[in-house]
Amino acid sequence: MGRAAFCAAMVFASIALPAQAKLTETAGTGVAIALPIIAGGVTLLKHDRVGTVQLAVTTALTVGTAYGLKHLVRQCRPFAKPCGPGSSNWDSFPSDTAALAFAPAQFLWQRYGWEYGVPAYAAAGFAGWSRVDARKHNWGDVAASAGISLLYNEIVTTRFHPRMGFSSDLQAGPHDVYASVNYRW
Repeated sequence: MGRAAFCAAMVFASIALPAQAKLTETAGTGVAIALPIIAGGVTLLKHDRVGTVQLAVTTALTVGTAYGLKHLVRQCRPFAKPCGPGSSNWDSFPSDTAALAFAPAQFLWQRYGWEYGVPAYAAAGFAGWSRVDARKHNWGDVAASAGISLLYNEIVTTRFHPRMGFSSDLQAGPHDVYASVNYRW
């Protein structure tokens, strides 16, 4: 019964969401702005100064590259077809909003692992989808931003290793629980 209710809710949402494209676009932009702030908070909570710098660098490079390409490529936005010579809607490719969302998502995945990356990528995916749903970008624009983010994070981001001292970990599976205590020197 739970799956049927979930499917019915998803069908209803897919019918109702196009009518609320502006609300979706605003929510996606809010998520894109929140992701680097949240990722920065994670680095601060982990006392990871190197990670904070890497996050700032990869985000600045990703968004800066997307912004620069947007003004070089000059692709017409989906809602503005056809774009005339004097139109201001020639800045579709790539999506700088999606770049802002995907840069910290990829950073969290590479720096701290999939446990941080999966939720961040889900949020970044929503931000990208909101741009397509609002007809501000095509899927290619969003994918290009994600690819730019992946490239810069591969170059800049390293895996996080806790400082010297004691650390602990607790992992739970469907049939077992693992606990560990480590000392790193």
